Amino acid sequence: MTTYDDRVGLGDLTATVERVHRSVEGVIEGKPEVVRLALTVLLAEGHLLIEDVPGVGKTMLAKALARSIDCSVRRIQFTPDLLPSDITGVSIFDQQRREFEFKPGAVFAQIVIGDEINRASPKTQSALLESMEERQVTMDGQTHELPSPFMVVATQNPVEMEGTYPLPEAQRDRFMARVSIGYPSAAAELQMLDVHGGASPLDDLQPVAHADEIVKLIDAVRTVHVAEAVRRYAVDLVAATRSHPELRLGASPRATLHLVRAAKAAAALAGREFALPDDVQSLAAAVLAHRLLPTAQAQLNRRTAEQIVLEILHRTPVPDPSAPQWRPGRGQQPPGARGL
Repeated sequence: MTTYDDRVGLGDLTATVERVHRSVEGVIEGKPEVVRLALTVLLAEGHLLIEDVPGVGKTMLAKALARSIDCSVRRIQFTPDLLPSDITGVSIFDQQRREFEFKPGAVFAQIVIGDEINRASPKTQSALLESMEERQVTMDGQTHELPSPFMVVATQNPVEMEGTYPLPEAQRDRFMARVSIGYPSAAAELQMLDVHGGASPLDDLQPVAHADEIVKLIDAVRTVHVAEAVRRYAVDLVAATRSHPELRLGASPRATLHLVRAAKAAAALAGREFALPDDVQSLAAAVLAHRLLPTAQAQLNRRTAEQIVLEILHRTPVPDPSAPQWRPGRGQQPPGARGL
């Protein structure tokens, strides 16, 4: 059995992440926290939903992340006429062999960019559900595994809702986190004019990490220790969303799992081999808010899901940061390596 001390050090692997971070940040000006969240979701084996107004760089962020890693990338432009088979693939009858042959669809890539995902029909949107959750595609009774690492980065606009199909709650729940890029500062926008004025920076972007390195880093994140107090804190936060008077739908158990996995990835990015309550707090809004449905009265009061999550964070007791149980015992496999 591999012990805690035998595994690859996080310090060596986080250097790879820093290279990717600098590469993506060279394209997305002035948004280091957004880039860091995207990398956190990648290392936590999750999927990312980028939701913001047009023109702020949603697709640019997805493309920059994909091009910074030497792996297979497919981009799907979601339109009303897109079919589920365009995503998952189709079985075609081979006249010479007298049998059906499976032709993989666009989802068979390590990073899949779904542009304007809410412009496709619900039937087409649902074609992603199995691949996002189980990392496989079932067609005609045959199961086809997807490559590793596998990440879906989807974009959608909260405006221009005519002719769109809002993502159902079941599909929003598949995304580990939602991020809004927001408008850049004046200084960042001025720098963007200098960098992007002549040509797109994506044209010169070269891979700075290999897919195998990302797989190793994901394996290292799985071994990050999560103390019982931190796990209980995550459970308490999610449970509070289910009983909040201003929410008609709280977060699911999958949200709890995603919150802890994201906290482990955040700890690894910080160079720590154990997660802290601060990791959970910093990711709670991004992981939970898009899964919540405020009541009609809360919407009339212009209360957003993010505001309610921040209120829950303020009210939920935080574990004692000076407690000695954050680190696992030496020579033992950390509890975080199993289960969560």
